Amino acid sequence: IFQPLHTLRSAEKELLPGYHQFEWQPSLKNVSSSWDVGIIDGLSGWTSSVDDVPAETIARRFRYDVALVSALKDLEEDIMEGLRVRGLDDSTCTSGFTVVVKESCDGMGDVSEKHGCGPALPEKAVRFSFTVMSISIRADGEEDAVTIFQEQKPNSELSCRPLCLMFVDESDHETLTAILGPVVAERKAMLESRLILSVGGLLRSFRFFFRGTGYDEKMVREMEGLEASGSTYVCTLCDSTRAEASQNMVLHSITRSHCENLERYEIWRTNPFSESADELRDRVKGVSAKPFMETQPTLD
Repeated sequence: IFQPLHTLRSAEKELLPGYHQFEWQPSLKNVSSSWDVGIIDGLSGWTSSVDDVPAETIARRFRYDVALVSALKDLEEDIMEGLRVRGLDDSTCTSGFTVVVKESCDGMGDVSEKHGCGPALPEKAVRFSFTVMSISIRADGEEDAVTIFQEQKPNSELSCRPLCLMFVDESDHETLTAILGPVVAERKAMLESRLILSVGGLLRSFRFFFRGTGYDEKMVREMEGLEASGSTYVCTLCDSTRAEASQNMVLHSITRSHCENLERYEIWRTNPFSESADELRDRVKGVSAKPFMETQPTLD
């Protein structure tokens, strides 16, 4: 326990995202290539757009790729154990790793100061986090991927890694968009690239797939720009109204998509057919704000 301070400091550094060296091939678009990144301002680049609040206090986050690297390094022993259990020679398994990540985001309720002498901030907080659900590898010449790691407790606090903490009400679409916009941009960039990281002493390559299954209905509506839960359009995946849903509880198909929601927002914004408010609302089926995050309808 009694270690010199510098030893404790370096041990502490290893626990923070930003300690491990890594590389992206091809390099990520619009994301800095430096890997020694710690905690950053969640509103970097947006400072002038959010009124009334001291911008530097509103959000803190890790850069997404740096946090994912840290998560994989935490799972290094599990990955090596998985390769051993499956009888795979770890020296030949350097590429073809696939990582499935579950994203979660929810409001944390009222976090107001009881004595109120700090800066004027929104009194609600939101946390965006992720969980590494599984890691699999497709060995050379093999058709089927082999799962070498599966999270046993995917809904546990212990497997859930916070990425961004923000002072914002989850119903504040504009501020949420401003803060999570860069996170979405980083995620999009990572989908088109692969991570080169040393695991078990060898450089290995990882691809990431993201599943937004940790959002509750309120958050899905917020991120996809839909009307709130009191809307006539009850479903976040299709265009059913309350009346239609009550008549037909079975035959629903997933018809909504993120791109379609974006197109509908443009129709809502420009009203190209000069329709009345009711006609316009009927046309866009409950899309009232610009959706900023693609939520994929998959079961956890």
